[in-house]
Amino acid sequence: MGERTACLWCPDWPVVALRSRDPELSGTPMAVVERGERGLVVTAVSADARAEGVVVGLRKREAEARCPGIAIVEADQQVEARAFEQVAQVVEVFTPRFVLEEPGRLSFPTRGPSRYFGGDAALAGRVLSAVQDTGVADARAGVADGGFAAALAARAAEPGTARVVPPGESSDFLAPWPVAVLDDAELADLLVRLGLRTLGALAALPERAVLGRFGPTGARAHRLARGIDGHAAPPAPPPPELVETAELDPPVALVEAAAFVAKGLAERLLERLDALGLACSRVMIEAETEHGERHARCWRHEGALTPAALAARVRWQLEAWLTRDTNGDDDDPIEELATGGLTLLRLVPDEVLPASGRQLGFWGGDAAAADRAARTLARVQGMLGHPAVVTAVPQGGRTPGERVRWVPWGDPREPARPIDAVAAPGANALEVPPWPGAIPAPSPARVFDPPRAAELLDAGGAPVTVSGRGDPSTPPARVRCAALPGAGGEVTAWAGPWAHDARWWDRRARSRRVYWQVLVAAPDGERVACLVAVSAGRAALEAIYD
Repeated sequence: MGERTACLWCPDWPVVALRSRDPELSGTPMAVVERGERGLVVTAVSADARAEGVVVGLRKREAEARCPGIAIVEADQQVEARAFEQVAQVVEVFTPRFVLEEPGRLSFPTRGPSRYFGGDAALAGRVLSAVQDTGVADARAGVADGGFAAALAARAAEPGTARVVPPGESSDFLAPWPVAVLDDAELADLLVRLGLRTLGALAALPERAVLGRFGPTGARAHRLARGIDGHAAPPAPPPPELVETAELDPPVALVEAAAFVAKGLAERLLERLDALGLACSRVMIEAETEHGERHARCWRHEGALTPAALAARVRWQLEAWLTRDTNGDDDDPIEELATGGLTLLRLVPDEVLPASGRQLGFWGGDAAAADRAARTLARVQGMLGHPAVVTAVPQGGRTPGERVRWVPWGDPREPARPIDAVAAPGANALEVPPWPGAIPAPSPARVFDPPRAAELLDAGGAPVTVSGRGDPSTPPARVRCAALPGAGGEVTAWAGPWAHDARWWDRRARSRRVYWQVLVAAPDGERVACLVAVSAGRAALEAIYD
């Protein structure tokens, strides 16, 4: 039986946090979206939008179709974490041992505070009442044996109430829940296909059989389904020498500067744990200010913390400590936590576990090499800024410039447009037709961003133009551009035109942009293949082929 744990859950916390930042959104149906494989997908919905049929998982356009006038706002985890600090301060009055799971959810052991306040139900009621006084009316609480059962109990509670599972009955409470609540989509899909649709069905299997068939991931899910929290090996007390501390002189008052220091601390801490064969699942973030204030928050991450995940949580907490918020009431302002710059930042591993091992790359590479590269890029990003380090993500498009999306390092590497054209439902990916009007292969070696100014002339020396239908006025005969050898030359061969950027519904577009692949003979005898775009009498050199 797991430790008695209480979970405080604020449903749709992204909506609550973003509305607190922008009060104008309060009276409007609202959905929070994040970019995924299918584009912008709804991840949180307000109650009034849910009443109109908007649910989590819909694409942005579907949500707008179901609820005209809905406000669509992109998720901002920093805003969510900063707003949740107010709730954390309220819970801190009842117990200092709470753990932040994510913005909108925290948990804490009830053994001590429950005795003081008269039992689990009384404690949960007191906490909920205090949280609701801050304006979070929909908060819910759950108490059960272990954090997993407590989180599901909070989900089962009615708005503004607490669900208390009696001691020893967590396994019975968990039995009817679907395996999808394990938050492992791949494992849940496999279990359903094998006929194991509920946690009770999974818990009824022999533990050894589950371990042999599904490995450590399945064994952990089996323990959770039985109401046993944690890992196969109990958490070990973290060695005191693993604490990472940075003394800041002069004091730091900017979040960017403090977050950069935190990145280095996170990397060193996890490197030392990795050398000892340990992984960290819970870490205490401590800070001191130049006025002697001391603050501490404990963050937990499902599985094992990575340098990026730990640095992100430290940044969220620093945002909450160093950024002043106000609730709009002059008589009762939210006090600023840090009245001065930070003089000390410390990361203390609060729960360490034996590392599950490291998988070597399929082609002989070591996963540690990828981790070192990621840490190096994170350092460069900290010095030059978040958008300065980018990676290329292939995506769909008609022109070479459209087929690559540059994503800052650490952000989700998702394409903005599908690589293939839209296909009929159920069609094979290999049968999907290419983008209509796309420039054919080969791909250019260099793509200019922005394109270089150029001139595309006909045999008489007049500029080549295109009509509203994309028809060229005359064949190209000469190209002039400073980026070409000898500043251009005669066109000895050409293909096209292809593609266009303006859409038929764009009434402001008087002509379409079309593209030619041309072979230019420079005066020095060198030949260069390039891609030239023409629109409304203006030409631009977009790419060069090698």
